[in-house]
Order: sequence, then C-alpha cells, then structure tokens
Amino acid sequence: MSTLNTSISTEQTQREAPELAPAAVQDKPEETAIEYGQTVGTPFADDAKFRLRDVEVYYGESQAIKGVSLDIARNEVIAFIGPSGCGKSTFLRCLNRMNDSIDICRVKGSLELDGQDLYDPRRDVVELRARVGMVFQKPNPFPKSIYDNVAYGPRIHGLANRKSELDDIVEDSLRKAGLWNEVKDRLDAPATGMSGGQQQRLCIARTIAVSPEVVLMDEPCSALDPIATAKVEELIAELSESYTIIIVTHSMQQAARVSHRTAYFHLGNLVEVNATDKVFTAPEHKLTESYITGRFG
Repeated sequence: MSTLNTSISTEQTQREAPELAPAAVQDKPEETAIEYGQTVGTPFADDAKFRLRDVEVYYGESQAIKGVSLDIARNEVIAFIGPSGCGKSTFLRCLNRMNDSIDICRVKGSLELDGQDLYDPRRDVVELRARVGMVFQKPNPFPKSIYDNVAYGPRIHGLANRKSELDDIVEDSLRKAGLWNEVKDRLDAPATGMSGGQQQRLCIARTIAVSPEVVLMDEPCSALDPIATAKVEELIAELSESYTIIIVTHSMQQAARVSHRTAYFHLGNLVEVNATDKVFTAPEHKLTESYITGRFG
C-alpha cells in the first residue's frame, strides 16, 4: 500500500530513497514529496463488494498505480478525486478489466469481486462487464434508435425471451434513468439526435438494462451543462439504493454532493480515504488538504 509523508523534504527523499523520487516528484513543492507507507483514513469496509490489495498498474516500465489497497462496500457511492494524471481513472478501469485492451498495461496485486479473483484467466470478461457496467466521460450512444440502444445488452445476454419482456426492460431502465417521460413517444428516433445530457442518461439506462451490480462512472458529467449535471447527480443518488457506484470526478463539489466516501489519489498513490464530509471539512493528510483548498491540482 502507498501513503505519503509531507514532513520530509524533496532533498531528503532524493538522498534517503532515490528510487522513490522520480523526476516528476523532484520538481514538486515540499508538501508533495512521497514516501511509501500506509493510506490514512478508512480504506477498508466490513461489507466489501470489492476487496483490492496491493494493486499496482504499469504501462510498459512506467508505474501508474503504486500498491493501492482499498475496499468498496456494497451499495455505497465512492468518489475518486485527485489531480490529472494521478491514476484514478486507471484504477477505476481495473475493476472491469477495461485495461485489458491496452497491450502494454500490466496489473498486479489481488483484486476480488465478491471474493472471486477479477483476473482469474478462466473468468468470462463479458460476464464480468455485465456485472460491472461502465459509463464513460463522453456520451457514446450507438448509431441506433433510443429503444435499440437500451435493448442491445439484454438481447446479447439473452435476458428477454419475448418482445413484451424486452419492452418492459427498456421502459424500466429508461424510467430509472429519468428519461422515460422525455422519450416514450419517440423510442424509434435516433439516439444521436438527443441532447448531450439525454445521451448520457441513455448510456446509464443502457448500462443498467443488463442488471449490473456495480456501475463505474468516469467523469460522467464533464461534458454536460449544469442542468444536465444536476439530473445525472439526482440519478446517482437514486441508483445508489440498488447499485454500488464508483465515480471519478474532477469536481470536488460533485464528489461532496453525491458520494458517501471519497478517495484522494496523488501520483499513483492512494493518500486518504474517508467519509466525504470528513475529507472536505477535516482531512487527515496535508496533501488532501492542499488539494481541496486549491494549493495544487
């Protein structure tokens, strides 16, 4: 596991542990010097959906994630925050093996979903991604009708045997995504003709149509206007009653509004994990405080 020690200077880091002081750190101010140790706060949970231990991620020879250990509880909303390039999206993509598509990416450590190894060679990745759905930064509806976008997953996974069953899944998913009343009279219309906020909620409907247990969200509101963002945030609150939700966000205000716990990443290290109100009012680590008060990031 990784943690950070702000009491040592950059000069000390280079002298005492040169292998832990890459150039990117050497040029940082004193408070961002990093030394391996323990994450502060409450990174573990009694009722863990994900149990992640000593996770390391490499792109070729470059290490993006450094010994992160974390539990993600059932039906919690946890937000990953941190400066650009800190590893939060890389870590998120480990949870449904989206990094498998990157040839030079290697993942080490123990990653378990309900006690089962996520990286077991025998695991069906298609089945995993049905259980752990993902909503991306930019809306990516298929070039199909609104109906067919939502029906796509249930069709390929064989979740409906009759048209009436498929209709029910589509309607239920669109209702959960807060879209039904807006689109019920134009389900055959192209999804690409919807507004950006509607497209993102359609992508959420498409994700939950296959009845996942976990929904990953990688900056789902970064391309949306404030009104559309508010609707997605309301949706996250409603969905948390049925799903575990993990959201990467650059907006600390959004993290404060939607999450139960917040995890702060810095240069591939997991610095602090705590109840969201504690992170934003009384952070335990100086780096967390520096980030949320705008000293860097």
